[in-house]
Amino acid sequence: MDYRPLGRTGVSVSPLCLGTMMFGPWGNPDESDSIRVIHAALDAGVNFVDTADVYSAGESERIVGKALAGRRDDVVLATKFFMPMGGVGAEGVNRRGGSRKWIMQEVEASLTRLGTDYIDLYQVHRPTPDTDIEETLGALTDLVHQGKVRYIGSSSFTGSQIVEAQWVASDRRLQRFVTEQPPYSVLVRGIEADVLPTARRHGMGVLSYSPLAGGWLSGRWSKDAAPTSSARPAARFDMTSPANQRKLEVVTQLSALAEEAGLTMIELALAFVIRHPGITSAIIGPRTMEQLVSQLPAADVVLSEEVLDRIDELVPPGVTLNPDDTSYSAFELTPGERRR
Repeated sequence: MDYRPLGRTGVSVSPLCLGTMMFGPWGNPDESDSIRVIHAALDAGVNFVDTADVYSAGESERIVGKALAGRRDDVVLATKFFMPMGGVGAEGVNRRGGSRKWIMQEVEASLTRLGTDYIDLYQVHRPTPDTDIEETLGALTDLVHQGKVRYIGSSSFTGSQIVEAQWVASDRRLQRFVTEQPPYSVLVRGIEADVLPTARRHGMGVLSYSPLAGGWLSGRWSKDAAPTSSARPAARFDMTSPANQRKLEVVTQLSALAEEAGLTMIELALAFVIRHPGITSAIIGPRTMEQLVSQLPAADVVLSEEVLDRIDELVPPGVTLNPDDTSYSAFELTPGERRR
């Protein structure tokens, strides 16, 4: 397998990163089977694993920890913090976000669940508009100095938020985010306009999530078969919406294009992502061994210029077909807020 530099860290990672959101009650509740899938990915040459504290309320991290026993030092292990981790009222109000209080508490919980004494890449899962980025970077810098974290990264930051974090790190002499984790697929290309060029200017590695667009590019969904999982926003899978009708049309055409190219739809979709010069690694999220096996061959697929041009005709560069598919809208001001 081809390995790539993770930004300017000097660390090399595989073009496919094993995402583990589906290991645990959210996806595959069979711990032994989940561990077998993780081992199969490692045996195939994947050396990059991404998880998060919130996945199955910590169960994903525990499964990953068990799977990496005896193989930890050969893996670049990434996890994330920020999302609410349970509790109501006073019990849960501070069990979330990017405050020093929460970061210092939650990193210890993640280390315990992962069964390790260090995290290679510790990422803030989402921007925290009500928390000064200096607060977050300051706490993460201390974790790096303590040896509990090797590198730090961001996820779903806009271009301006990336720049702000880089400036604050430089001005305050703090550790900087060395990676960004944005959504990216054939159907969700918005980051090409700003996030990818900005990350590249700052020498950041990019590990993109949802390369199969939540199952749309695996041929899994149709107007008569939409997902019912509570983990998936309903608006993204309302098959009556014009945006999703357009997506269905594009998926049908992409399926035909893949067949012409002698590829599966999954191989086409993943190869498209990992061959972008701004992408370091695409996060795949298999729930089963069958799904993993269908995704691994994409690491060796090179799409022709003709195929890439035809994809651009279907979804122009920088375009996201359905705005509900991006995680950035929650941080944008509504028209009413812009004038108040």
